[in-house]
Amino acid sequence: LLVKPIAYFSPEFALHTSLPIYAGGLGVLAGDFCKEASDVGLPLVAVGFMYPQGYFHQHISGEGWQEEVYDYLDFTDMPISPVLSKCNGGKVVAQIQLEDRTLSVAVWQVRVGHNTVYLLDTNIDENAARDREFSARLYIADSEMRIEQEIVLGIGGVRTIRALGIEPAIWHANEAHSAFMMLERVREEVAGGTSFSEAIRRVQQTTVFTTHSPVLATQDVFPIPLVEKYFHGYWESLGLSREDFLKLGQYDALTLKQVQGQGFSMAALALRMANQRNAVSQLHGRTARKMWHGLWPNVKEEEVPISSVTNGIHVPTWVARELLPAYEKYLGQDWLERQDLPQVWERILDVPDDELWAIHQALKHKLVAAIVERVQNRWAENQLMAKQVVAMGALLDSEALTIGFCRRFTEYKRPGLIFQDIERLKKIVTDRFHPVQIIFAGKPHPADLRGKQLIHEVYELALDQRFLGRIAFVEDYDMHIAHHLVQGVDVWLNTPQRLQEACGTSGMKAALNGVLHLSVLDGWWYEGYNGKNGWAIDKGSGIIESGEQDYRDAQAIYRFLEEEIVPLYYDRDASGVPKGWVQMMKEAIRSIVPHFCARRMLKEYSEKLYTAAAKNLTL
Repeated sequence: LLVKPIAYFSPEFALHTSLPIYAGGLGVLAGDFCKEASDVGLPLVAVGFMYPQGYFHQHISGEGWQEEVYDYLDFTDMPISPVLSKCNGGKVVAQIQLEDRTLSVAVWQVRVGHNTVYLLDTNIDENAARDREFSARLYIADSEMRIEQEIVLGIGGVRTIRALGIEPAIWHANEAHSAFMMLERVREEVAGGTSFSEAIRRVQQTTVFTTHSPVLATQDVFPIPLVEKYFHGYWESLGLSREDFLKLGQYDALTLKQVQGQGFSMAALALRMANQRNAVSQLHGRTARKMWHGLWPNVKEEEVPISSVTNGIHVPTWVARELLPAYEKYLGQDWLERQDLPQVWERILDVPDDELWAIHQALKHKLVAAIVERVQNRWAENQLMAKQVVAMGALLDSEALTIGFCRRFTEYKRPGLIFQDIERLKKIVTDRFHPVQIIFAGKPHPADLRGKQLIHEVYELALDQRFLGRIAFVEDYDMHIAHHLVQGVDVWLNTPQRLQEACGTSGMKAALNGVLHLSVLDGWWYEGYNGKNGWAIDKGSGIIESGEQDYRDAQAIYRFLEEEIVPLYYDRDASGVPKGWVQMMKEAIRSIVPHFCARRMLKEYSEKLYTAAAKNLTL
């Protein structure tokens, strides 16, 4: 076991709905990681941002367009406390030089079990108005404010840890947004008299980098002039020339002229500065090794040193409370402590079908009630047009087969795929005796115009009277409504374009609660699908045009619904229990949970990456 902690850097953390400083899957994974680290006794200090405005609240207008609402968070009503400087007791804990000015950083702390998350804040009186503003929100589109955020997270994060007297054994960057953390540690070594090459070696030995994006275009790449503006004095402190500094952020072995046009890649920097590198699923590992082969041109693609640790979920956070008595009764009182052992989950087969089904139905009723309550509240606030009541889910039926599509709304996730053939879908969902309903939820980034268009298109169909209220869009997707959704729907739909989903974890949460997965065979489902625990859309047909692939995938969804999913769901015994469906629920729980829980994930990080990073340390 480590004695000194792991320093875990992430731009967002989803710890609880009361602390809305997260945008999506990266933050949810980081939050689950911190919770599980506490559960298993892994010492960890996490570093992120205390965004004063958090992430936006989503309202959908009567015309079906997303409106972003930002509110300043009330820190006095949140589970955080200020960290005061050990030097003078003041609120300024660290300082950073930005161009010709000094930026002061305050710090808040959140206790996560035995561990602490430190959240950096520049919105304090000591800073100029603009410097107070750039940390206000997650993922600002403006490149200059983004690089300032990442300087504060990386360099300011290291200085905060030093100021607090913390001595990490290992430094872990969750995505490349915090890659400047690695440079700052090199600068410290050089300032102590170490050569740059030796400083790099020392930092690499104790650094872990997790990459989450399988698409090069989504990586942070800053224009060279912007990097020069903020680092023209910094590279001198590393003992580097401008050219050598810029090469740290190039994609591959290119000339400097090519690098100038390329920009400065944060992911390339992180991959160079860490000896332990991992993708977040087996399939993503293959994609990452191919994508970054240029950094290691002298080895075969399959030998590119990027391993994989598939993501997992924090079981206590995502399991429905209504399931706990049954899990304790049939899996054993200690099931949670042994959650990553497959033999524990074999006992799910002992749960009587009618008991598991009754719990699931209660969770579905709870979901529909929560959605209807949200609609009623918005109506009471006089914030809805009459036609929106149906589009937001007022007519949802707790007895109907319910499909959930709930995730970030962006083009590669193809939220509109199921609407390829409107008439065929209408026939499926409006069947008088075997109705189907589909619940959508999710937020696109405020700058993602295509994502907003996709919401508009889905919302227009939710307004369409032909669907009889069986298409609903639930606005302002967050951890609170996500709990209801992953616990209460019957089928979890996932339709990303192939090789663009690094992992995904929402389907794991659904499976934990007995919800069946209908998904493209990508991300974690490539490892999790066994032919009996859900449905795989198009198991592989080679590379074809995206339009043709969309058509094939949509046809597969319709066939599954018509020929397998709907018949299986509505095939009831004399007591009204769908025996075949419940058997599939049990198989999903049995085969998925032990392999995709955060307990397994943390053990794998420890065995594969942390042990290797710490082998030269005195622990």
